[in-house]
Amino acid sequence: MNAAASTFLLPDTGEPGFGVYIHWPFCAAKCPYCDFNSHVRHQPVDQPRFVSAFLREMERMRALSGPKTVTSIFIGGGTPSLMDPQTVDAILSGIARSWHVPDGIEITMEANPSSVEAERFRGYRAAGVNRVSLGVQALNDRDLKFLGRLHNVEDALKAIRLAREIFPRMSFDLIYARPNQTVEAWEAELRQAISYAVDHLSLYQLTIEEGTPFYGLHKAGKLIVPDGDQSATLYEATQDITASEGMPAYEVSNHARPGAESRHNLTYWRYGDYAGIGPGAHGRLTTGRDKLATATERNPERWLDLVEQDGHGMVDRERLGLEEQADELLLMGLRLREGIDLARWSAFSGRDLNPDREALLLEHGFVERIGNSRLRCTPSGMLILDAVVADLAC
Repeated sequence: MNAAASTFLLPDTGEPGFGVYIHWPFCAAKCPYCDFNSHVRHQPVDQPRFVSAFLREMERMRALSGPKTVTSIFIGGGTPSLMDPQTVDAILSGIARSWHVPDGIEITMEANPSSVEAERFRGYRAAGVNRVSLGVQALNDRDLKFLGRLHNVEDALKAIRLAREIFPRMSFDLIYARPNQTVEAWEAELRQAISYAVDHLSLYQLTIEEGTPFYGLHKAGKLIVPDGDQSATLYEATQDITASEGMPAYEVSNHARPGAESRHNLTYWRYGDYAGIGPGAHGRLTTGRDKLATATERNPERWLDLVEQDGHGMVDRERLGLEEQADELLLMGLRLREGIDLARWSAFSGRDLNPDREALLLEHGFVERIGNSRLRCTPSGMLILDAVVADLAC
């Protein structure tokens, strides 16, 4: 894809948009907290074979979606920065053949600091990537080791500097609410992160996911994470510091300077359509009044066999009716600071929100109206988001 020189970004129209998500499932090591679809392979991955499979599945997704204008592309994983730049270029070129890809759309790629090299970064940029998302996760070596990361702080800072030099836009992730983490330590770490001239941060509380090594340790009482009150205090400190530094939350866990919000993630939260391609990828594609929810085979080798045999690796296709779409719009949209468009929700659901339930949530300060057309959660409501969504969905 020949878009290397472009540094401008099309403006955010506020529309849901149409995204393309590519899942590269391979990692150099599996982190003990991670329940994503990521796999370690001790032999080199046959990248040309996987590229061919991505392109074949792309053709099937194009047949389902029909002609579309792409508003964002996201290459996630796994560790996409283990890919050769030629692999990235071939995938992006395939997307441009399948759909209309205007100049100036956001093209994001995830990278781990341990797999960052300047030459590879420049190769990704030449392929068209204009935004990188770094999995930093912590800014002290002790906690990086605890989290199972392969990089140290020196590697992370090198990756941040390279990303700033090569890509127009950059974000990185941090995990907080780690064992024995004080509010004061987290505040200092967060201010340090913001000082690295970032315009976007994804800040996630450590969660213990079933099936991970951390789950077994937690269940055995060998891993203690902050309780609910301490987690809430850490969350509130996060909101205060990022807001005071000009990077307020625009979603539960995502913070940006104005204009630097992730366009691709906004597509998810605004309940837009997206094609999910690759092992374990999910998608949402509108077909008439219904929306098709797609999911592909998670195991990379089984996915590869399915694509080579059938032209796609989809193992689940569910048609979502209007009521189900209304529920998903509510679940996704209330994560956003901009909230939901009430008229759009009513168009899906065929009704207005229950006035009694809304009034109760308004009275307790968990939601608020933005004019007459939108509804959003307050900061207090974000702390109990699942309960708010459940109440409004009834």
